[in-house]
Amino acid sequence: MKILKQFGRDDIAWVFLGETSKGNLVEFVESVQPPIPREEKEVVIISTLVGCPIGCYMCDAGGFYHGKLTVDEMLEQIDHVVLNRFGRFSVPSKKFKIQFARMGEPALNDAVLEVLDTLPARYDAPGLLPSISTVAPVGRESFFEQLIKIKNRHYKGRFQLQFSIHSTDPDQRDRIIPIKKWSFEQIAEFGERFYTEGDRKVTLNFALGKDNIVDPKRLAEFFDPGKFLIKITPVNPTYRAIENGVESGVDVKYQTLPYHPRLLESLHEIGFEVIVSIGELEENKIGSNCGQYVQRHLLSDLQISGAYELARNSKIV
Repeated sequence: MKILKQFGRDDIAWVFLGETSKGNLVEFVESVQPPIPREEKEVVIISTLVGCPIGCYMCDAGGFYHGKLTVDEMLEQIDHVVLNRFGRFSVPSKKFKIQFARMGEPALNDAVLEVLDTLPARYDAPGLLPSISTVAPVGRESFFEQLIKIKNRHYKGRFQLQFSIHSTDPDQRDRIIPIKKWSFEQIAEFGERFYTEGDRKVTLNFALGKDNIVDPKRLAEFFDPGKFLIKITPVNPTYRAIENGVESGVDVKYQTLPYHPRLLESLHEIGFEVIVSIGELEENKIGSNCGQYVQRHLLSDLQISGAYELARNSKIV
């Protein structure tokens, strides 16, 4: 892995732009979660594709798709962070979270499964916790069936599966995620089989826009609160969000949902565990938050207030 650029702060996050051994340009992230110290939690967020073909309407990585990364190219990203930080293939942090969520839909790349199978033997990391975030593309059923087997083989109680759904309205969901994807019924059926006693609950994620439709009763029709939890995140400042007129429905300063005032209460009444996940605002300036893609910034003449500031006036070498 040849590092071409890196942006960030050691106490929050680093974004790396690297060239893999096969010559592909990738982005990956190392981060912590203040005030949690690195000894407690170390996070690596890697790319699984070169760009992404999905084109979610608030994500800057869409539209740059050039193919799948190999097993080695994904491991190179993790290796760089681990060796640079700890000097060997050993991670002493109590939680070592590897998120397959920087660039690309992981379910479109079968090599992700091989990486997951490889991780426990490659790193001395008792706190290893892989995390897959997916929009559940149609036609990738074999990927998800293999994922169940790998989770049960290596990661019982230590695996985070997240379905990014963003809206309970089918038409709006199709606009946000413009591909053929599993229905709520299909996600629920799979989640029921994926989850076993002692596992982490399957996450249903909403990057909550001002106009996003979230109907708790519709969620309750399909998803068991004993096996699924709800995560709500802001729509982070991205070029795609600006182009599509998407305004975040989360007030990050006051940590409230001003356009969805009873949503949390209604979800709790039904019995759902709800996480409102708001990252460090400084990560927006670094470009390390979900949906951000530094290469899109470097190719744009537009400047977004409060975003990508550490990458401004930089070029890839």
